[in-house]
Amino acid sequence: MQSSTTHPHSRDGLSWPNGYRSAVGLAFDLDGPTGDAMLDGALRHNPRYFTEGAYGPFRALPRLLDLLARHEMPATFFIPTWVVEQWTESCAAILRAGHEVAYHGHHHEFFRDLTPERQLEVMQRSREVFRSRLGVVPSGFRTPSGDWTAQTPSLLREFGIRYSSSMRGEDRPYFHPAPEGAVPLVELAGRWDMDDYTSLAYFEDPAFPTGHDRISDYRAVLANWCAEFEGYHAEGLFWTTILHPKVSAKPARLAILDGLFSTIRKHDDVWLTTLDQIARWSLQQAGYPAGQEPS
Repeated sequence: MQSSTTHPHSRDGLSWPNGYRSAVGLAFDLDGPTGDAMLDGALRHNPRYFTEGAYGPFRALPRLLDLLARHEMPATFFIPTWVVEQWTESCAAILRAGHEVAYHGHHHEFFRDLTPERQLEVMQRSREVFRSRLGVVPSGFRTPSGDWTAQTPSLLREFGIRYSSSMRGEDRPYFHPAPEGAVPLVELAGRWDMDDYTSLAYFEDPAFPTGHDRISDYRAVLANWCAEFEGYHAEGLFWTTILHPKVSAKPARLAILDGLFSTIRKHDDVWLTTLDQIARWSLQQAGYPAGQEPS
């Protein structure tokens, strides 16, 4: 269920620091082999599924980090903490490269199917893993299922989360309703348009896409993604992505990301930053304290 919203800015009044025209927060979901097969127990009997997912942190991530470094672009990585436990050094490399890590469940749970008590248990377990394995406590959250229950926004705010990137319906930061005097949860919505699953994913058993009818032409994908960015930039909006290293950071597909990053870099008036910095800016612009680091 999507919460009702209030906007910190009208579109005409949207402003970014240092005179930037638009804001970009690149975001990647480092899911590994979590998800359906792990949640229903099928992973134990499906080594192929495991290796398909493990390709993300094992092989694709180093390639992606090198590309981000070449373009000097920061990013936010949403990581199920089971992945942090299995590939701790890979996740530590994300932080050493100056990127942000954020919550994405422990086993990539579907929050819409969990009771509030169970959602809190997942968040608490995830916080402990981030703290013990990487020495950080994230400030952001992206629900693995792309949906949640009516209680989730307040649960996240009370847990100390500064922002969510879970919804799909906006191109500006907005706030979820909060009690008077409370600092609201910032929503930094992504879009299915910029989810690489919609054009590049192909997995068997479970089948995705159903019917196995396409992997898009890579030149068309690059053109679409660049057009999406240019549209947001022209209107001075906020733009983020839902990309997965195991899908789009394969050798031939890295050229798509390289082309996209080059297109963004042609503009000197884009604020390239992490989602946490976007959330802090949005709170400050609306007169709220941006908050301390989570503990």
